Amino acid sequence: MNKQHLLIGMQAVILRLTSSLQPTNTANNQNPGAAPSGDLIIFHAGSMTVPIKEIADSFMKTYPAVKVLTEAAGSRECARKITDIGKPCDIMVSSDYKVIDEMLVPKYAAFNIAFATNEMVIAYMPENEAAKAINPDNWIDVLLKPSVAYGRSDPNSDPCGYRSLMVMQLAEKHYNRKGIAERMSAKDNRYIRPKEVDLLALLESNSIDFIFIYKSVACQHKLSYITLPSELNLGDPTKNSLYEQAKVEVTGSKPGSHTLMLGEAMVYGVTMLKTAPNPMAALTFMKFFLEKTKGVQLIQRNCQPSIVPYPSSTYNQIPDELKPFALPINGK
Repeated sequence: MNKQHLLIGMQAVILRLTSSLQPTNTANNQNPGAAPSGDLIIFHAGSMTVPIKEIADSFMKTYPAVKVLTEAAGSRECARKITDIGKPCDIMVSSDYKVIDEMLVPKYAAFNIAFATNEMVIAYMPENEAAKAINPDNWIDVLLKPSVAYGRSDPNSDPCGYRSLMVMQLAEKHYNRKGIAERMSAKDNRYIRPKEVDLLALLESNSIDFIFIYKSVACQHKLSYITLPSELNLGDPTKNSLYEQAKVEVTGSKPGSHTLMLGEAMVYGVTMLKTAPNPMAALTFMKFFLEKTKGVQLIQRNCQPSIVPYPSSTYNQIPDELKPFALPINGK
């Protein structure tokens, strides 16, 4: 063997040794056939707190090498943590799928999968004295009483907040009571909170008498509540043409900008971030979350009807493993 061949052989050995010393335990370098491991970060709407915890606990029993880290906030606030602050996040679950479409797709996320619905109710503690007089016919007059206080979430950070304002606008039209929406939205603003579940403490401490809230949250926390007519509860997709008459302006995805939100039946959405620190665990969790006998079953047990599979405008961008949980729009 001449010196040239010997040198080439030594270089090949060194290259193999060097390659073997490179780190291989990062999420991006995990073997496709290996089980997921490491931390999984999920930002989610406050109204999903109870089902997300149950799903995360079940997922970690199935995949014990994964630690699910959850962070609840209003859906728009969750999105801003990603777009404005750049906080690491694998999965975001929104109480309004439009938040994902508007604020994350296509720069931060490639797709959006709708998975559940909900409806607005007016909730109260069973023992509350003021609540003894309220019913589906007189709720507006009861809430407007000076002696009664009610809370709602911030429309700029939480979909439940702008949906509460939409309910007021639709109630004005439905009951033909001009000026009611303005009077209701101007009352008790000191009880506005960042997300809907923040209102529960005010309710439980008797600081307020009622809250505008999702039916699922009222059900999960065993609150009493009155249901609202389908013409204004934002829970019936067949009434979207009616709901669209309600309009609320909120802060936009960029500082100083604003977005006009139109009334629409509630549709929750979930996505996986393009910069997910742990993409293998994220994809595995997404499948678990959307599976009928796993995550969806727990979501429905917590009072939220499933709509999986539902049409998605981002269907072509959905990973093949997740396509069974969505539908193309108009067959495309």
